Amino acid sequence: MGGIIEMNAAKHVLVCAVSVLCVGVPVVDTHAQEAVEIVQYEAERSSAHLEPARAGDRTGLAVVFTGTDDLHYYAKSETAPAPGYQLKIGTSAEGVTFGTPVFPHWERFYDLAQEKDIEVYVGNFTVFVPFEDLPAQAFEATVTIAGLACTSQLCLPPFDKTLTATIDPTAAASWPQLALEAGAPSASPPAVPATTAPDANDAGAEASRQAVLPYSTPVYYLLAIAAGLSINIMPCVLPVIPLILMRLISQAKQPEGNRITSGLAFCVGVILFFAAFALVSAIINLTTGAVLDLNSLFRYPTAVIVLFLAIVFFGLAMLDVITLSLPASVTSKQGAGSGLAGTAGMGFFAGVLSTPCSGALLGFVLVWAQTQPLLVSSTAIILMGVGMALPYAIIVSIPSLLEKVPKPGTWMEIFKKSTGFLLFLIAAKLTLAALPRERLLNVLMYGIIFSFSVWMWGKWVGFGTPAGKRRLVRGVALAIAVATGFWLLPAVGPPEGATIDWQSYDADAVQTAAGRERPVLLKFTADWCTNCKEVEKSVYYDPEVAQLIAEKNVLAIKADTTLKDYRATVDFKEIYGEAGNVPVTIVVLPDGTREKLRGIFDKQTLIDILEKLPEGSA
Repeated sequence: MGGIIEMNAAKHVLVCAVSVLCVGVPVVDTHAQEAVEIVQYEAERSSAHLEPARAGDRTGLAVVFTGTDDLHYYAKSETAPAPGYQLKIGTSAEGVTFGTPVFPHWERFYDLAQEKDIEVYVGNFTVFVPFEDLPAQAFEATVTIAGLACTSQLCLPPFDKTLTATIDPTAAASWPQLALEAGAPSASPPAVPATTAPDANDAGAEASRQAVLPYSTPVYYLLAIAAGLSINIMPCVLPVIPLILMRLISQAKQPEGNRITSGLAFCVGVILFFAAFALVSAIINLTTGAVLDLNSLFRYPTAVIVLFLAIVFFGLAMLDVITLSLPASVTSKQGAGSGLAGTAGMGFFAGVLSTPCSGALLGFVLVWAQTQPLLVSSTAIILMGVGMALPYAIIVSIPSLLEKVPKPGTWMEIFKKSTGFLLFLIAAKLTLAALPRERLLNVLMYGIIFSFSVWMWGKWVGFGTPAGKRRLVRGVALAIAVATGFWLLPAVGPPEGATIDWQSYDADAVQTAAGRERPVLLKFTADWCTNCKEVEKSVYYDPEVAQLIAEKNVLAIKADTTLKDYRATVDFKEIYGEAGNVPVTIVVLPDGTREKLRGIFDKQTLIDILEKLPEGSA
């Protein structure tokens, strides 16, 4: 639908003038209802206002949303953070019957946590609610908007807003006509279109009822435990099952008291993760009003990188690259990760791995919890941890179950090292998939250097190595890890004032610009090209270069030659006569001549070319 309303201004003025002359009372201005803010977080915000409108031959209310591009509402219940939190519109007015709200076509938003596109409404859009019958007299209409909004980083608390508008049917002829998008749901007949949210016409009551289901707090606590239980069958947790089995195998031969204590330590570790999450959630909610879900961890690149390195570290420990040793007062020195602290740490680790693919029930309870008082919210989140830990508590408490576990042997060592490789797979699949492409290569490189440093720390020296040599070797290993971390891990981007509006490669756009004597800068690059990144940082991140490109009205095009069948790769050879080596920058001047800069070049060379261009070439 798009929210574009075309108003017949002349007709509206004429109706108003006739009404004043003939009746002496001005028509109510139904076109200027005050906007109500729906949600707001930092620079992201969205508001809505009501306008009477027409869609074809039908009259109705237009709920006009205005918002920023990174704030979205959910179009479907099943892809919302929790069931029932899609955008819902409820309408009511005395003596007026409303038809089914007609929503615009949704847009696609790639949710990193769910690893799929989801359907959202974002930015500026309009929902049309038709009148089934329109009275002759003016009336007041009430619209209830309910749901939940998220940015690409986090979700905000559920909302329930009410808008009102005075509608004068005598001015219906002047109401603006909605320009429906091609393929948008028809406003007639009043059956629910495929792209609309569920109907909620009874004064917004249904919208409110769906936003927060009328369960008592104890029922939600039981749902929280059930949600925690469900985590154990989620795909994200299944890879950690081998680690848990190894722990149970080692526990099977311990005396009953030690076995139960160790098992409970694992459960405590699981619960501690959820307690930590509850604490972080409470702090963020109290300071910003934002609502977190378990998937929020994967929306922060720094957290993703830390988790990646932690999983790699545990994988290296499984391969005996490094031995985890704890103080004798804590551990029985039976191997890597032994003792209560190691067992609790494994439980905490299992909780962390549960975050990427929490189920619908978990998301539903979690969103509800964060709209409750602090004590209720924290209790519900911790009960999720209790639910996840419950099966392990039962297993270690029943000796007959542990007796069925195979005896330790050579197979256990093979199983352990296989688990190390499995952890590397987890690191790549669950964490690196959440990173933006421009940081992925550097993080992978650092992962190799980090592994080398861990190997150096654990295998170059031993307990028999003199203390001085041991400190020197491990100091060098630590220095390598820290120095390369500062080099590779920080996000790299253009400084303030050095942003260039790069367009994707399009041969027609280049030809059109050349026909208008507009200069074109083509940056031929590739994802695998290290020198291309050096040129990017040394030349195109320079504010003076960016300013000249803008001042001279240069069409800046990024020509991606990463794969051989890309159009830019083909044209690079056929049109521009290059062998294929990148980086190459080609400046097409207004007279059609070309300046080529191959390989790594000095920024001043490009500046000299740009400065010769006429001001504001078009």
